[in-house]
Amino acid sequence: MSGRASHEQAEVIAALAIGAAALAAATWLLVARDLFSPIFPVGAFVIYGPAAALVAWSAAGRFGWPNRVTLARLVLVSLVGGVLTDPPASEAAAWTSAAVSGVALTLDGVDGHLARRLNQESAFGARFDMEVDALLILLLSLLAWLLGKAAAWVLLIGLLRYLFVAAGWLWPVLSRPLFPSVRRKAVCAVQGIVLAVLLAPVVTPPLSSGLALAALAAIVYSFAADINWLVRRRA
Repeated sequence: MSGRASHEQAEVIAALAIGAAALAAATWLLVARDLFSPIFPVGAFVIYGPAAALVAWSAAGRFGWPNRVTLARLVLVSLVGGVLTDPPASEAAAWTSAAVSGVALTLDGVDGHLARRLNQESAFGARFDMEVDALLILLLSLLAWLLGKAAAWVLLIGLLRYLFVAAGWLWPVLSRPLFPSVRRKAVCAVQGIVLAVLLAPVVTPPLSSGLALAALAAIVYSFAADINWLVRRRA
């Protein structure tokens, strides 16, 4: 291994270690304030550990500030994942979960802006950002279901992207590259915002179910439009 490659690998590992330390500090603070049970850190690290291992395995080149921002979002997403082991039993815990999700969503786009501004755009960075987005939406849809904000169909909001990827393995036309789309980005943002809002204690059925249904309709339409484009392009 060259000296440069070794330095870049050490930079990635150091960044992931700092993320783990930040996650440990945040989980300790939340547990110490009696917002969540002591099992909460386990759930957070169950999400962060495998994700960090995948990042370390696939990262290429300098990690850079854009990927550090995405890593910070992964730490926040892991905190949301920790909630799955202990769904908010108090109003304060529910508001905390909604706030953490809101910060993770707010940071979305910052990494892309930094990558363009610093001329550090990369295929890895784009994929890292996309997977963190998808994981957050999946976890939020699970929480919406566990908290009784909507029936089990709300899980489709988080699962559709993974089902689309799986369908591409069976039908290769669906695995072809898609064109950049403002509509796709807008729908993704709407999913996250709606699901984060559902965590707020004041949002209850039937309002929460109606919001979730609207979000599901939007993402179904978006995937249908992409599938139609891919099929027509093949023809």
